[in-house]
Amino acid sequence: MIGIMGAGAFGTALAIALAKTGQPVTLWCRTSEQARNLDKLRCNSAYLPDAVFPDSLKVAEDLSAIMGGKALLIAVPLQHMRAAISVLPQKTETPWVACCKGIELSTGLGPTGVLNDASPNVTTAILTGPSFAADIAIGRPTALTLACKDATSGARLQAALTTPTLRLYRTTDTVGAELGGALKNVMAIACGAVIGAGLGDSARAATMTRGFAEMQRIGRALGARTDTLAGLSGLGDLALTCTSDLSRNYRLGVSLGRGDAFDPKITVEGAATAQAMSKIARQKEIDTPITNIVARLVEGSTTVKDAIDSLMTRPLKEE
Repeated sequence: MIGIMGAGAFGTALAIALAKTGQPVTLWCRTSEQARNLDKLRCNSAYLPDAVFPDSLKVAEDLSAIMGGKALLIAVPLQHMRAAISVLPQKTETPWVACCKGIELSTGLGPTGVLNDASPNVTTAILTGPSFAADIAIGRPTALTLACKDATSGARLQAALTTPTLRLYRTTDTVGAELGGALKNVMAIACGAVIGAGLGDSARAATMTRGFAEMQRIGRALGARTDTLAGLSGLGDLALTCTSDLSRNYRLGVSLGRGDAFDPKITVEGAATAQAMSKIARQKEIDTPITNIVARLVEGSTTVKDAIDSLMTRPLKEE
């Protein structure tokens, strides 16, 4: 059995994809009302109304139903993950797989860092990479990175979580996988702001490219491997998120560029990540001009015009 904590779009999509193989999957819902609704409709009408639940997918409101399996996938927003896992048993043989992206504002930790800090006796991993929940749920081919410091556990998780339409590549570089997934959201906000402000595709291409260079600088300073950031969890996710209207981070950027309001109920991890990484970069003296600009944009302390002027008047340098 594979347990999944969190019945949002991504958690539901993973549950559907894994259950399509015929293996038992249990999806945990935060409220009994949500659990009854999903079980009655056999779909998640709020996020993925066209993706029908396979027969082997069970819905539960009791946490014990998702414990003791091959893996526990934790698909909740990073800023809420510490509180979510506080109700889980702190000693278990079941590995926990974070299925979220970002940097915790209060600590500067990534997803596995939060899991390890809260539950040091549990084997942890992260599932990340270029993907939209709707694509995974309806069976479109998707490739993701599975990062686990313990190579043996990583190989077992890779075998358990790979499906005919969901291909996983494993690595032991959790730092690189987490940074790639977190920072690409920051760059997506920047690219969205460029397009929203009407600055064109050339400006977006420049923002993506210099954004990736910034991601690599941060990665080198924090101990990530270069090849990880050049893979699915870094460059691959960056390419998807910076060019698609399906990306919430990109849409936030577009709204900022246009000067439009954005629905505060929509989770946009890149906003918190920009603020957290800007602080880390100052402490470690890492040059992060785009991250700093995005942090100020989401805080409302600068305008898109002033942000562009700031970037375009930086000292000239070699590429």
